[in-house]
Amino acid sequence: MISWIAGGTGAGKSTVTTALARRHDARLYNGDRAEHDWVARSTQQHHPHLHALSGTAPGQVWADRSARDVFQSMAGLHGEVIGLLIEDLLALPDDRIVLVDYFGVLPRDVAPLLAGLHQAVFLLPSAEFRRRVLAMRYADPSRARATWGSHGPEEMLAKRLTRDALWDEEVHRRAAAYGLRTIPVDGTRSVESLVTEVATHLRLPQAPGCP
Repeated sequence: MISWIAGGTGAGKSTVTTALARRHDARLYNGDRAEHDWVARSTQQHHPHLHALSGTAPGQVWADRSARDVFQSMAGLHGEVIGLLIEDLLALPDDRIVLVDYFGVLPRDVAPLLAGLHQAVFLLPSAEFRRRVLAMRYADPSRARATWGSHGPEEMLAKRLTRDALWDEEVHRRAAAYGLRTIPVDGTRSVESLVTEVATHLRLPQAPGCP
């Protein structure tokens, strides 16, 4: 069985998915880590937006473009990553539940793959919560340089927050159209509470020996 934990950046998807994998003895699939391989496997014909990332320097995607331009160039917006992701999932052993942790897929692409609506959930952070999370994430100068190169981190972060808000709007709209669950995240509840809510929605079976 495959369950999907998607949504917006900074919503705690990786934290939740890691906890769920441990609690339910599930296999974790990290889409963020797989992206570089997808770019290498992409073709201009079938994945033009993804293939355009080949050989780009840190920050190049964001420089001299508006946040909306960056949003419109997202491969996930055009359905270019789902086929590559499915190829990866089909190659995994089927001995355990697989939890997919990845923000860059839309409900439109996930819905046809589900046996039931309970198999997917989309976490959507509030604007202030995301701002705090990403500000802390990129407070490390080395991490900021790895993401944005020599471009000003404050300008790039502002652009990133606007791009991510546009993505969240798209996810929310399409989730409603397909009847898929969204969960707001604003930092006012405990991680354990959020993990439990997601596990309940996904109907994850308790692993043997776990409390």
